[in-house]
Amino acid sequence: MSILIDKDTKVIVQGITGRDGSFHTQQMIEYGTKIAGGVTPGKGGQTACGVPVFNSVAEAVKATGATASVMYVPAAFAKGAMLDAANSDIELLVAITEGVPTLDVLEAYEALTAKGIRLIGPNCPGLITPGACKIGIMPGQIHKPGRIGVISRSGTLTYEIVKELTDSGLGESTCIGIGGDPIIGSKFVDLLPLFEADKDTDAVVLVGEIGGQDEVIAAEYFTKNMKKPIVGFMAGLTAPPGRRMGHAGAIVGGEDDTAASKIAKLEAAGIPVARIISDVVKLVKRELN
Repeated sequence: MSILIDKDTKVIVQGITGRDGSFHTQQMIEYGTKIAGGVTPGKGGQTACGVPVFNSVAEAVKATGATASVMYVPAAFAKGAMLDAANSDIELLVAITEGVPTLDVLEAYEALTAKGIRLIGPNCPGLITPGACKIGIMPGQIHKPGRIGVISRSGTLTYEIVKELTDSGLGESTCIGIGGDPIIGSKFVDLLPLFEADKDTDAVVLVGEIGGQDEVIAAEYFTKNMKKPIVGFMAGLTAPPGRRMGHAGAIVGGEDDTAASKIAKLEAAGIPVARIISDVVKLVKRELN
Protein backbone atom coordinates (compact mmCIF):
# COMPACT_ATOMS: atom_id res chain seq x y z
CA MET A 1 0.00 0.00 0.00
CA SER A 2 1.11 3.60 -0.37
CA ILE A 3 -0.08 7.17 -0.61
CA LEU A 4 -0.62 9.34 -3.70
CA ILE A 5 0.90 6.89 -6.24
CA ASP A 6 0.98 3.14 -6.86
CA LYS A 7 1.81 0.62 -9.57
CA ASP A 8 -1.22 1.66 -11.64
CA THR A 9 -0.53 5.41 -11.70
CA LYS A 10 -0.27 6.77 -15.23
CA VAL A 11 2.19 9.66 -15.57
CA ILE A 12 2.66 12.50 -18.07
CA VAL A 13 6.10 14.12 -18.42
CA GLN A 14 6.12 17.87 -19.14
CA GLY A 15 9.35 18.71 -20.94
CA ILE A 16 9.90 15.14 -22.13
CA THR A 17 11.86 16.23 -25.22
CA GLY A 18 14.42 18.21 -23.20
CA ARG A 19 17.72 16.84 -21.89
CA ASP A 20 16.62 16.35 -18.27
CA GLY A 21 13.11 15.32 -19.20
CA SER A 22 14.20 12.58 -21.58
CA PHE A 23 16.90 11.27 -19.23
CA HIS A 24 14.64 10.97 -16.20
CA THR A 25 11.74 9.65 -18.27
CA GLN A 26 13.94 6.74 -19.30
CA GLN A 27 14.97 6.23 -15.66
CA MET A 28 11.34 6.17 -14.55
CA ILE A 29 10.37 3.73 -17.30
CA GLU A 30 13.22 1.40 -16.30
CA TYR A 31 11.99 1.56 -12.69
CA GLY A 32 8.55 0.43 -13.80
CA THR A 33 6.61 3.70 -13.76
CA LYS A 34 3.76 3.77 -16.27
CA ILE A 35 4.73 6.75 -18.44
CA ALA A 36 1.69 7.39 -20.61
CA GLY A 37 2.99 10.31 -22.66
CA GLY A 38 4.80 13.62 -22.67
CA VAL A 39 4.09 17.30 -23.26
CA THR A 40 6.16 19.80 -25.19
CA PRO A 41 4.23 22.70 -26.75
CA GLY A 42 4.74 22.72 -30.52
CA LYS A 43 5.97 19.13 -30.68
CA GLY A 44 2.63 17.37 -30.45
CA GLY A 45 2.39 14.32 -32.68
CA GLN A 46 6.01 13.32 -32.19
CA THR A 47 7.27 10.38 -30.13
CA ALA A 48 9.83 10.58 -27.31
CA CYS A 49 11.14 7.77 -25.09
CA GLY A 50 8.66 5.48 -26.82
CA VAL A 51 5.56 7.44 -25.82
CA PRO A 52 3.44 10.03 -27.66
CA VAL A 53 4.10 13.76 -27.23
CA PHE A 54 1.21 16.21 -26.89
CA ASN A 55 0.97 20.00 -27.06
CA SER A 56 -0.78 20.38 -23.70
CA VAL A 57 -1.43 18.47 -20.50
CA ALA A 58 -5.17 18.57 -21.19
CA GLU A 59 -4.63 16.83 -24.53
CA ALA A 60 -2.35 14.25 -22.91
CA VAL A 61 -4.77 13.49 -20.09
CA LYS A 62 -7.71 13.16 -22.45
CA ALA A 63 -5.81 10.76 -24.73
CA THR A 64 -4.10 8.62 -22.10
CA GLY A 65 -6.15 8.77 -18.90
CA ALA A 66 -3.09 9.84 -16.90
CA THR A 67 -3.71 11.15 -13.37
CA ALA A 68 -0.24 12.51 -12.55
CA SER A 69 2.23 14.82 -14.26
CA VAL A 70 5.88 15.57 -13.56
CA MET A 71 7.64 18.61 -15.00
CA TYR A 72 11.29 19.02 -15.97
CA VAL A 73 10.99 22.36 -17.73
CA PRO A 74 13.42 25.29 -17.23
CA ALA A 75 12.50 27.78 -14.49
CA ALA A 76 11.59 30.49 -17.01
CA PHE A 77 8.83 28.27 -18.39
CA ALA A 78 7.74 26.67 -15.12
CA LYS A 79 4.77 28.96 -14.48
CA GLY A 80 3.41 28.27 -17.94
CA ALA A 81 3.83 24.53 -17.43
CA MET A 82 2.09 24.61 -14.05
CA LEU A 83 -0.78 26.69 -15.44
CA ASP A 84 -1.02 24.23 -18.34
CA ALA A 85 -1.47 21.43 -15.78
CA ALA A 86 -4.05 23.54 -13.94
CA ASN A 87 -6.10 23.67 -17.13
CA SER A 88 -6.31 19.88 -17.26
CA ASP A 89 -8.03 17.17 -15.23
CA ILE A 90 -4.76 15.92 -13.72
CA GLU A 91 -4.88 15.03 -10.01
CA LEU A 92 -1.21 15.36 -9.02
CA LEU A 93 1.58 17.65 -10.31
CA VAL A 94 5.19 17.04 -9.28
CA ALA A 95 7.39 20.07 -10.03
CA ILE A 96 11.08 19.11 -10.07
CA THR A 97 12.25 22.47 -11.47
CA GLU A 98 14.39 24.63 -9.18
CA GLY A 99 14.80 28.38 -9.29
CA VAL A 100 11.16 29.14 -10.06
CA PRO A 101 10.38 32.78 -9.12
CA THR A 102 8.30 32.96 -5.94
CA LEU A 103 5.53 35.05 -7.49
CA ASP A 104 5.26 32.53 -10.35
CA VAL A 105 4.81 29.71 -7.84
CA LEU A 106 2.17 31.69 -5.95
CA GLU A 107 0.12 32.31 -9.10
CA ALA A 108 0.38 28.70 -10.22
CA TYR A 109 -0.34 27.36 -6.73
CA GLU A 110 -3.58 29.33 -6.57
CA ALA A 111 -4.64 28.04 -10.00
CA LEU A 112 -3.84 24.42 -9.12
CA THR A 113 -5.53 24.65 -5.72
CA ALA A 114 -8.67 26.12 -7.30
CA LYS A 115 -8.88 22.98 -9.46
CA GLY A 116 -8.19 20.63 -6.54
CA ILE A 117 -4.84 19.53 -8.03
CA ARG A 118 -2.20 18.52 -5.48
CA LEU A 119 1.25 20.09 -6.05
CA ILE A 120 4.50 18.51 -4.82
CA GLY A 121 7.47 20.92 -5.06
CA PRO A 122 8.81 22.87 -6.83
CA ASN A 123 12.54 22.34 -6.31
CA CYS A 124 12.00 18.79 -5.07
CA PRO A 125 13.24 15.27 -5.95
CA GLY A 126 9.70 13.93 -6.33
CA LEU A 127 8.17 10.89 -4.71
CA ILE A 128 8.46 7.15 -4.85
CA THR A 129 6.51 4.11 -3.77
CA PRO A 130 9.30 1.52 -3.78
CA GLY A 131 8.82 -1.34 -6.20
CA ALA A 132 5.76 0.27 -7.75
CA CYS A 133 6.17 3.81 -9.07
CA LYS A 134 8.81 6.54 -9.13
CA ILE A 135 7.95 10.11 -10.16
CA GLY A 136 10.99 12.36 -10.11
CA ILE A 137 14.74 12.03 -9.81
CA MET A 138 15.19 9.82 -6.73
CA PRO A 139 17.69 6.97 -7.13
CA GLY A 140 15.41 3.96 -7.19
CA GLN A 141 18.05 1.42 -6.20
CA ILE A 142 18.37 2.66 -2.60
CA HIS A 143 14.65 2.21 -1.88
CA LYS A 144 12.94 -0.93 -0.66
CA PRO A 145 9.25 -1.69 -0.13
CA GLY A 146 8.42 -1.35 3.54
CA ARG A 147 6.13 0.27 6.11
CA ILE A 148 7.83 3.59 6.96
CA GLY A 149 6.63 6.82 5.36
CA VAL A 150 9.17 9.57 4.70
CA ILE A 151 8.50 13.30 4.19
CA SER A 152 11.51 15.53 3.65
CA ARG A 153 12.48 19.12 2.83
CA SER A 154 16.00 18.01 1.86
CA GLY A 155 16.78 15.91 -1.20
CA THR A 156 20.23 14.69 -0.20
CA LEU A 157 19.26 13.94 3.39
CA THR A 158 16.27 12.02 2.07
CA TYR A 159 18.59 9.69 0.21
CA GLU A 160 20.85 9.18 3.23
CA ILE A 161 17.96 8.38 5.58
CA VAL A 162 16.25 6.14 3.04
CA LYS A 163 19.49 4.18 2.64
CA GLU A 164 19.56 3.66 6.42
CA LEU A 165 15.92 2.52 6.46
CA THR A 166 16.52 0.16 3.54
CA ASP A 167 19.73 -1.32 4.98
CA SER A 168 17.99 -1.92 8.31
CA GLY A 169 15.27 -3.94 6.59
CA LEU A 170 12.48 -1.50 7.46
CA GLY A 171 12.00 -0.10 3.95
CA GLU A 172 9.59 2.62 2.94
CA SER A 173 5.87 2.76 2.06
CA THR A 174 6.06 6.07 0.20
CA CYS A 175 8.88 8.63 0.28
CA ILE A 176 8.12 12.26 -0.62
CA GLY A 177 10.56 15.12 -1.13
CA ILE A 178 8.46 18.24 -0.67
CA GLY A 179 11.13 20.76 -1.68
CA GLY A 180 13.15 23.47 0.00
CA ASP A 181 11.66 26.66 -1.44
CA PRO A 182 9.78 29.26 0.66
CA ILE A 183 6.58 28.52 -1.25
CA ILE A 184 5.80 24.86 -1.92
CA GLY A 185 2.64 22.96 -2.72
CA SER A 186 2.23 20.18 -0.16
CA LYS A 187 3.70 20.65 3.31
CA PHE A 188 4.22 18.20 6.17
CA VAL A 189 0.77 18.91 7.58
CA ASP A 190 -0.85 18.22 4.21
CA LEU A 191 0.71 14.75 3.90
CA LEU A 192 0.66 13.44 7.47
CA PRO A 193 -3.10 12.71 7.33
CA LEU A 194 -2.51 10.47 4.30
CA PHE A 195 0.13 8.42 6.11
CA GLU A 196 -2.07 8.24 9.22
CA ALA A 197 -4.87 6.79 7.08
CA ASP A 198 -2.63 4.38 5.14
CA LYS A 199 -3.08 0.93 6.67
CA ASP A 200 0.34 -0.20 5.48
CA THR A 201 2.35 2.65 6.99
CA ASP A 202 3.43 2.04 10.60
CA ALA A 203 5.47 5.18 11.28
CA VAL A 204 6.65 8.38 9.59
CA VAL A 205 10.10 9.96 9.39
CA LEU A 206 9.93 13.75 9.11
CA VAL A 207 13.08 15.47 7.82
CA GLY A 208 13.04 19.21 8.46
CA GLU A 209 15.35 22.17 8.07
CA ILE A 210 15.94 25.51 9.71
CA GLY A 211 13.71 28.37 8.58
CA GLY A 212 9.93 28.67 8.68
CA GLN A 213 7.50 26.98 11.05
CA ASP A 214 6.28 23.99 9.04
CA GLU A 215 7.85 21.46 11.42
CA VAL A 216 6.23 23.12 14.44
CA ILE A 217 2.84 23.09 12.72
CA ALA A 218 3.36 19.41 11.96
CA ALA A 219 4.13 18.74 15.62
CA GLU A 220 0.91 20.45 16.66
CA TYR A 221 -1.00 18.33 14.15
CA PHE A 222 0.66 15.20 15.52
CA THR A 223 -0.43 15.85 19.09
CA LYS A 224 -4.05 16.46 18.12
CA ASN A 225 -4.64 14.01 15.28
CA MET A 226 -2.15 11.15 14.94
CA LYS A 227 -1.80 7.74 16.55
CA LYS A 228 1.13 6.56 14.44
CA PRO A 229 4.59 7.55 15.68
CA ILE A 230 6.77 10.16 14.00
CA VAL A 231 10.56 10.33 14.22
CA GLY A 232 12.25 13.59 13.31
CA PHE A 233 15.58 14.74 11.95
CA MET A 234 16.43 18.44 11.72
CA ALA A 235 19.11 19.70 9.37
CA GLY A 236 21.08 22.78 10.30
CA LEU A 237 21.77 22.07 13.98
CA THR A 238 25.37 23.24 13.56
CA ALA A 239 24.63 26.06 11.11
CA PRO A 240 26.53 29.24 12.07
CA PRO A 241 24.19 32.02 13.28
CA GLY A 242 23.34 34.43 10.48
CA ARG A 243 24.54 32.09 7.72
CA ARG A 244 22.25 31.84 4.69
CA MET A 245 21.77 28.18 3.76
CA GLY A 246 21.53 26.61 0.33
CA HIS A 247 17.77 26.23 0.25
CA ALA A 248 15.74 29.36 -0.26
CA GLY A 249 13.36 28.16 2.44
CA ALA A 250 16.16 27.59 4.96
CA ILE A 251 16.54 31.18 6.03
CA VAL A 252 16.45 31.73 9.77
CA GLY A 253 14.23 34.70 10.51
CA GLY A 254 14.25 34.41 14.30
CA GLU A 255 15.01 32.19 17.27
CA ASP A 256 11.88 30.10 16.61
CA ASP A 257 13.25 29.14 13.17
CA THR A 258 16.46 27.54 14.42
CA ALA A 259 17.08 23.80 14.49
CA ALA A 260 17.46 23.83 18.29
CA SER A 261 14.11 25.54 18.75
CA LYS A 262 12.34 23.17 16.37
CA ILE A 263 13.88 20.11 18.01
CA ALA A 264 12.68 21.33 21.41
CA LYS A 265 9.14 21.83 20.13
CA LEU A 266 9.02 18.48 18.35
CA GLU A 267 10.26 16.64 21.40
CA ALA A 268 7.80 18.54 23.62
CA ALA A 269 5.07 17.22 21.34
CA GLY A 270 6.28 13.64 21.81
CA ILE A 271 8.27 13.32 18.58
CA PRO A 272 11.79 11.97 19.18
CA VAL A 273 14.43 13.73 17.06
CA ALA A 274 17.66 12.06 15.95
CA ARG A 275 20.81 14.19 16.29
CA ILE A 276 22.68 12.15 13.69
CA ILE A 277 21.28 10.28 10.69
CA SER A 278 22.36 6.85 11.91
CA ASP A 279 20.10 7.29 14.97
CA VAL A 280 16.92 7.62 12.88
CA VAL A 281 16.51 3.86 12.48
CA LYS A 282 17.16 3.26 16.19
CA LEU A 283 14.42 5.71 17.12
CA VAL A 284 11.98 4.28 14.56
CA LYS A 285 12.47 0.76 15.92
CA ARG A 286 12.07 2.04 19.49
CA GLU A 287 8.80 3.79 18.59
CA LEU A 288 7.46 0.71 16.80
CA ASN A 289 8.13 -1.41 19.87
